[in-house]
Amino acid sequence: MDTNEFAGLKLLLLCILAADTFSVEPTTAWTLKLCNESRLQWEVEVCGEEFKRNMEHIDPQYWCNLTSFISEYHQFTHCTEEKSKKVNCYWPNPLVESYMIQIHKHFFSNCTNDEEVWVDPPDDTLAILILIPVFLTLAMIALVVWCSKRNDILA
Repeated sequence: MDTNEFAGLKLLLLCILAADTFSVEPTTAWTLKLCNESRLQWEVEVCGEEFKRNMEHIDPQYWCNLTSFISEYHQFTHCTEEKSKKVNCYWPNPLVESYMIQIHKHFFSNCTNDEEVWVDPPDDTLAILILIPVFLTLAMIALVVWCSKRNDILA
């Protein structure tokens, strides 16, 4: 965005703000609503049951492939978020998280990556891998020194 566009956008914003009228009358008092955790538990389980029904349509061999169930998982998380708001609870909260962990254990417990554990090579192999470049470097230095002395003799 160049400076002319930015200046135009700034001017437009100032015009909009200047045109709005602000009310100085007091607003209604904000009431604190408590989280209904027992209702949240029930609502989250409804979301979970829907997710389980959706996952039944996917072959279990594809449960570890995120692209196969991303839509269903998005609907599940969106459902838990909406249900949390509905019962005046924040999201994510420990109750929802523990339920989601149960869902993960049920559907995705076999999806761990088998990471290869790297081990150091044996000491003799390691010594050879270190000494070869060191000796090649020394040999190159010796060759350069020898060639430079030879050029002095030939000149």
